[in-house]
Amino acid sequence: MTEKFDQLEANNRELLDLIGEDPQREGLVKTPNRVARAWEYFSQGYRANLDDIINDAIFHEDCSEMVVVRDIEFFSMCEHHMIPFFGRAHVGYLPNKRVIGLSKIPRIVDMFARRLQIQERLTSQIANTLEEVLDPVGVAVVMEGQHLCMQMRGVEKQNSYASTSAMLGQFRKSAETRSEFLSIIGK
Repeated sequence: MTEKFDQLEANNRELLDLIGEDPQREGLVKTPNRVARAWEYFSQGYRANLDDIINDAIFHEDCSEMVVVRDIEFFSMCEHHMIPFFGRAHVGYLPNKRVIGLSKIPRIVDMFARRLQIQERLTSQIANTLEEVLDPVGVAVVMEGQHLCMQMRGVEKQNSYASTSAMLGQFRKSAETRSEFLSIIGK
């Protein structure tokens, strides 16, 4: 393991002690290691490389109709409480003679979601990245999330959802284009 991993594991052992648990208790002995491995996974977006994710899967195509990938499941960690939030992302774009492999869109969502986040920034990062790599006529992203920081603590509202959107280009300029996208994603 790396020095950072070892330190993360030691910090989790200390956390158990600080909250009043016995890190040597049978059920907890391996917990610091499991938590350290989980955090490596939760934070893999920091180590992701956009070029590797796209992997040359941008193609010249005479296509100008809306492309939508909806109901992309995501999870992330709230940067304020380090507690999960999760939900669905809906991503659309209007091509400008270039399309991206459809599987790359969920991978881009995951790249940004697997970081400490707020949903508002996550939504914008996905839209801005697609705009940057495709130079499309427009990009639309709508995200719906449940935030455990709102459900487990604070206001404790178990059935609340947060919705965020980023509309760029034609999706921002044209109510008709925006309405078509929202209709496709069922909103």
